[in-house]
Amino acid sequence: MATREAEGASIDDIGCVAVATDTFAGKNQRQTCMESVMLACDMIRRAKQEAMSAQVTLSAVFGCPFEGEVDPVHVVDMAKRVAEAEPDEIALADTIGVAVPSQVSDLVGRVREAVGHIPLRAHFHNTRNTGIANAWSAYEAGVDRLDASIGGVGGCPFAPAATGNIATEDLVYLLQRSGVASSIDLNKLIETTIWLGGLLGRTLPAQVSRAGIFPAHEEQKQRRSVR
Repeated sequence: MATREAEGASIDDIGCVAVATDTFAGKNQRQTCMESVMLACDMIRRAKQEAMSAQVTLSAVFGCPFEGEVDPVHVVDMAKRVAEAEPDEIALADTIGVAVPSQVSDLVGRVREAVGHIPLRAHFHNTRNTGIANAWSAYEAGVDRLDASIGGVGGCPFAPAATGNIATEDLVYLLQRSGVASSIDLNKLIETTIWLGGLLGRTLPAQVSRAGIFPAHEEQKQRRSVR
């Protein structure tokens, strides 16, 4: 039914979520872990039948606020199961921001080996200030895409103390300064974050928007001198 409604609304890409632990899956989706996997597979297959693209996010794969550590073997098993439905992409999400780079490179490597040709995406929250380091580790391990949010906004209502995603401008700064080609205008990202912060009435957590680009452009220097 959901895919038919999506098609009627001119949506051509379906996103599914399967959660790595029963407790989190129950609070987030009122399902068990395996129920969320089976439903994701069903949605992917239905989307394919309707000529839509479909991707799946495996959530809380590095840790759960209710059950603690998550076994990488379990995550790989989840990835294998959803891979059978042939999604266009599989994402690994650190939903509560507990991962460190060594875990990221290990899990990405295991999942890459298990699912073969299916593109991988990584999704990091910056709860414990390891998000950007984790993103670089995921990039080096071979993920095809990285999630981020303007200014670092976001969070999860079911994860105690969870903060937003890694900031888009922080990620772009990291990649561009590391020689990764990008057509993204970092100045415009910063301007957007400042606008969004004003709209929300608070300073957003992104670091690059506060410190500015390095080396600073002339217009940046002029703005700082006015302050």
